[in-house]
Amino acid sequence: MYKLDQNETPLFDALMEYVNRETIPFHVPGHKKGIGMDEEFKNFIGENPFKIDVTVFKLVDSLHHPTGPIKKAQQLAADAYGSDAAFFSIHGTSGAIQAMVMSVVRAGEKIIIPRNVHKSITAGIILSGAIPVYMQPALDKKVGIAHGVTPETVERTLKENPDAKAVLIINPTYYGVATDIKRIADIVHSYDIPLIVDEAHGPHLGFNDKLPVSAMHAGADICSQSTHKIIGALTQCSLLQVRSERIDIHRVQQVLSLLQTTSPSYILMASLDCSRRQIALQGEELLDKTIELCDYARTEINKIPGFYCFGKEILGDEGVYALDPTKITITCRDLGITGYDLDMILCNKYHIQVELSDLYNVLAVGSFGDTKSSIDALLKALREISDEYYGKGNKKSDFIDIPSIPSQIKIPRDAFNDVKTPVLLKNSIGMISGEFLMAYPPGIPILCPGEEITQEIVDYVQKLKDTGLYVQGTEDPEVEFIKVVRASE
Repeated sequence: MYKLDQNETPLFDALMEYVNRETIPFHVPGHKKGIGMDEEFKNFIGENPFKIDVTVFKLVDSLHHPTGPIKKAQQLAADAYGSDAAFFSIHGTSGAIQAMVMSVVRAGEKIIIPRNVHKSITAGIILSGAIPVYMQPALDKKVGIAHGVTPETVERTLKENPDAKAVLIINPTYYGVATDIKRIADIVHSYDIPLIVDEAHGPHLGFNDKLPVSAMHAGADICSQSTHKIIGALTQCSLLQVRSERIDIHRVQQVLSLLQTTSPSYILMASLDCSRRQIALQGEELLDKTIELCDYARTEINKIPGFYCFGKEILGDEGVYALDPTKITITCRDLGITGYDLDMILCNKYHIQVELSDLYNVLAVGSFGDTKSSIDALLKALREISDEYYGKGNKKSDFIDIPSIPSQIKIPRDAFNDVKTPVLLKNSIGMISGEFLMAYPPGIPILCPGEEITQEIVDYVQKLKDTGLYVQGTEDPEVEFIKVVRASE
């Protein structure tokens, strides 16, 4: 299955050699193996992390010019995931995504993206000076979330924009919904341009056949993966996987060097090295147990009055080609409370912290670290909450269909850099937005920087407020004012 020995952890081994040599450090960081560290913090953390908190030197290699253990560790990551090259990102997946965008599009070139992209993608577009062309993802009004973009949407958008230089999709979504990525890859490649995938929530895909297909196995050209989200790397650790047919691997490395610190954390990189070994060698077994626990949770949640947890029954809906069962979306609309309310009740009363909450849902993320007892504690809390609230409130209203995407007058980079002025939203019709404006649900921007503010959008925002739905994104938390830029002369 693998070409290389996935038992190896070359970077972690090099760090252990440094420790076992009992090297006397005359290098940064200044705590010198923890000797100079604050005592309370050191007592809590323990001494070992400080012993491998080192800087760049020959034994442990350099992230920016790897020739030794980091180079080998990245080759092992590429082998595990089936890519031509892999890069460590200790700038998080946000940094990896920015590097992806900047590696494939330049100023003035079009990139096709979903409307509900993470802000790091917009940041990459601002940094590159590219022109975004938006696709609307499929919407699920029952649970109030966006699913994937369909192959038909990708194909239609490419026909309308044959000069686009790349297509980016989110797969899977935060909520674990995957689109038909293989078909999308074929469509994109028929235009001889690369498919970029934000696979932040899928670093475990490809290691168990009960999960959706991974981006690399589906034929994507470049993808970013948050290895700290599901598998065992520390927070801030991510991988960037690349295929060389349509992507210049050397340019990717150069862009990453522009974005990443010259003093990367070896603790973080060592955790990447070891988490790759774990998923490569034990992933199938560990994921079997995780999926079994999450399926158990889903089944039991759907027995509790007022709660709903979607599963295989939505397969085949628009934008839903496959599902990652490790994501547990708990919908509480019928309970008469919001997802935000449920989040706070779970946190404050039961000391259970979920991953996120929106108007209708909370998201619980399953992983190798879950146990039957932790799942049962969540179920017990949900049953008690149901007993307290079911039948005593009003079911939350459907979200209102969002307006059509407005005209883009300025590219995001120009709108971001222009001088902006706050004006009353009701007086901003015809002006150019300098900010985002988001509707929750479903978390899709109503406005992006550089777009024209329309009467339809102003009316829609007021309707959302009147209905008690959530609007955000502007500097003004009440969304009475919006910052605008002047149109070009």
